[in-house]
Amino acid sequence: MMKVKKMEAGLYCLHCHEEVDHEITYINDQIKSIRCLECNKTKELKIDMKKELYNEVYERISTKPTRMTEEYQKDLSHLLFSLPARVIKKPYQVLKDVNSTRKVIQDFKKKK
Repeated sequence: MMKVKKMEAGLYCLHCHEEVDHEITYINDQIKSIRCLECNKTKELKIDMKKELYNEVYERISTKPTRMTEEYQKDLSHLLFSLPARVIKKPYQVLKDVNSTRKVIQDFKKKK
């Protein structure tokens, strides 16, 4: 699931010629934009959304066997007990993740 995160930081603004607060927007761990909160000037950075999505899906799929192995080694009875509910919930979780990612990509395209 792609995540959008915003944070504030004191940075030097080339337009204001002083250090002022800026809003930094991240998509996953990549900086998407930096906006001065004083003069509202924004610097957009280019992000390859397809590559971000690919990396995210690859990471989730490639680490699943390891995560499942760790889980059953830690507590097999808990894994076996929770498995039926997890199998039922998984399609809904995937749908939620897809919708969230779709929203991030649509917002990204609108701002282009």
